Amino acid sequence: MKKTNNEITYHNKDVLSKVLAENFKEKSLKVYGINIPKIKQILPTNLPAVQINEMRLDNLFFLEDGTVAIIDYESDVKWENYLKYLNYIVRILERYKKEEIPKRICMIVIYTADVEAAPEEFSAGCLALRLEQAFLRRMDAKSVSEQIRKKLEDKEPLSDDGMMQLIVLPLAYKGKERKKEAVKEAVELAKQIEDSKEKTFVLSGILIFADKIIDAGTAKYIKEVIRMTQVAELLLEEGRQEGLQESVLKLLRKGLSALKVAELLDLTEKEVLRIKETMLREEHPAVEKR
Repeated sequence: MKKTNNEITYHNKDVLSKVLAENFKEKSLKVYGINIPKIKQILPTNLPAVQINEMRLDNLFFLEDGTVAIIDYESDVKWENYLKYLNYIVRILERYKKEEIPKRICMIVIYTADVEAAPEEFSAGCLALRLEQAFLRRMDAKSVSEQIRKKLEDKEPLSDDGMMQLIVLPLAYKGKERKKEAVKEAVELAKQIEDSKEKTFVLSGILIFADKIIDAGTAKYIKEVIRMTQVAELLLEEGRQEGLQESVLKLLRKGLSALKVAELLDLTEKEVLRIKETMLREEHPAVEKR
């Protein structure tokens, strides 16, 4: 089926969500103004149902206190949104009805800077839906951007809160065009993060959280930066491994025991002996057995 918009395909979003999963663990949403326990686990965001079409929400988290937290990002306030949230909740209850979770469901709505206020509760008479809400217009986007930029220029690591702020920073601006510009600005900031895992986490977060406003060209560029970051990390790891092997062999040739070398390089004696055997085999290939 041909795509009619520039949003990330479900397949690519699932792949990137896996990248985010490990990094979101133990992090808090307090920086967005949401006072809930830390995230324990990322849950699948597709909510299939036999009788109707599949539904997808923005984020689904399992929190430390056993709560399932649904997160949706909105740029306007519509009655239909509340109906959508109720559908999310019913399908989640259906999916996990045979398991211990969810003990409690929390519906979180994070509004972009385009929204000033929204009702905290929706009532249909026989039921009431209470929302946890965050309004990104309350985030001083310019100040946050400058603080992050200064830290990165000074080669200081970003805190968890700093990374979480950078991920949603484009949504803290009003208007679709300004958001698009902010996405590119956030990506350039993220590229300066020295730790490759943190860089990949932030870039993946920007790509997923702002997928509805990112054009195809920008999405492709971000994915390429993520790919190159991962390739660079693999090359760096290979370099580290080669350097370690050379250090082991050099110390052994100086007469140090395998145990002593292991203590100096924070390895096990077995690892030292395996490196020694591998390096010697490469330097003096065995004659092929007849």
